[in-house]
Amino acid sequence: MLRAVLLTPTVLATLMLVPPETPACDDYYCDTRDPALPLSSQRSAYRPDSATPIGPAATICNRYCDARDPALAPTTRFAQTVTVGGRQISLYFNDTDAMGWAAITAGAQGDAVWLDRSFDAGVSWNSGSKLGETRIPAGSTGWRTMMYNVDDWANLGVGLLRACGQPAGSSAIACTSWYRTTWNAGERRTAAATALMQRYNLSTGLFDTTGWWNSANALTAIIDNIRVTGMGSYRYAIARTYDLNLRAWQGNFINDYNDDIAWWGLAWLDAYDLTGDSRYLNTARVGADHIFRYWDSVCGGGVWWSASKTYKNAITNALYVQFNAALHNRIPGDTVYLQRAREGWTWFRNSKMINSSNLVNDGLTTATCANNGQTPWSYNQGVPLAALVELSRATGDASLISQARTLADASTSSTFLNPGGILFDNGGGGDVPSFKGIYVRGLAALNRTLADRPYTGYLRRQADSAYTRDRSSADSYDQPWAGPFQRSDGARQHSAVDLMNAAD
Repeated sequence: MLRAVLLTPTVLATLMLVPPETPACDDYYCDTRDPALPLSSQRSAYRPDSATPIGPAATICNRYCDARDPALAPTTRFAQTVTVGGRQISLYFNDTDAMGWAAITAGAQGDAVWLDRSFDAGVSWNSGSKLGETRIPAGSTGWRTMMYNVDDWANLGVGLLRACGQPAGSSAIACTSWYRTTWNAGERRTAAATALMQRYNLSTGLFDTTGWWNSANALTAIIDNIRVTGMGSYRYAIARTYDLNLRAWQGNFINDYNDDIAWWGLAWLDAYDLTGDSRYLNTARVGADHIFRYWDSVCGGGVWWSASKTYKNAITNALYVQFNAALHNRIPGDTVYLQRAREGWTWFRNSKMINSSNLVNDGLTTATCANNGQTPWSYNQGVPLAALVELSRATGDASLISQARTLADASTSSTFLNPGGILFDNGGGGDVPSFKGIYVRGLAALNRTLADRPYTGYLRRQADSAYTRDRSSADSYDQPWAGPFQRSDGARQHSAVDLMNAAD
């Protein structure tokens, strides 16, 4: 169901910059630390429980502090070169130490070169200064900056670098694209997750550039990424998001939209699975019980999309089945949530929202409770798959998996949903970019239950297309996985993370 993007609740907090203990050491490593020692893959140890949101320090020390000589880099990786006034501006990385530097060549005395460093996916950088700015000295035609850290591990800053240059006496400036080291980005799944975390707002506990319910899906994508890759660097986002938003709206992640409540509830069930923390399970139960209040006899059953009770739609009711079945599967001895899930699926299956092509349209007409024929968005195809997987697990009924497979065969072969073989939702608005990620997440859940893994090829085709045709230099993704890349945001990026999680 499309709607205008809701303004997320603002959680006011003071951004505190935490400097290193000394110019040569931070809380974890000093300059004399052996470069042969591996970087930790667990950022969860880095102040995740701080009550005050923290931000990048002015001078950053990770394994080494900013302004380290590039001659000491054990490895060198070239990223990109751009030209300005005949000068070449290049960006290099030392992936071993997670640092980078800029160089200028084919230049003259006084030409400037520097780095920009961003902790918000390239929206802003350097607090107004040119990082490491230096100029070509007399008698030389080239120069380079010192090395600077890409990330700020102690302060949870997930960063990017670019190299910039300016010929002496000229107003012209050229910069490379944004790049980062392979730290927390060694392959396409972790790289996509790291690019998503560049949009995570430490002050609000939500993801910038997208809405409230999309942030629930973004957090789910991060949690799933931790599970499939084993990279626990971003576990801190779970507790921070929960703590900063528990009292937003009506509390317990409840607002006027039942699909929003279900998205957050499913995110907290994912968090519970990963952490074992019962507060996430308890909050999910509160959300499910709230949604149940909106089940009535109109159209023979089903829950309303919102508190206004104007629309019974596919996404809310498919989520109702998945959410309640998932709760049953995590609560020993439960009968209440199982009964709700059973009744929810029986109603959904008989509601006629599943059309003659085995695609799910958006919802029911108000006057006659008939299929409204509206767009079969991809997420309306994916959530029923996840719902049937959970319900089959709850009941042991294998016929539910057969029903899911029929639906999945229809959606993966639909030329409407897959023009040219690549999944695409033909529509605009802030909601739509999240849809495809939700679809592939549900399809992957079904695929994992089937011994022949029939949808692996489909999922990998989507991921390969997105990776080669719809990805920026910073591992950000756009909405059309067939390309070309034009822009990214939190919703587009979480869908890509969902895709990479599903495909590999």
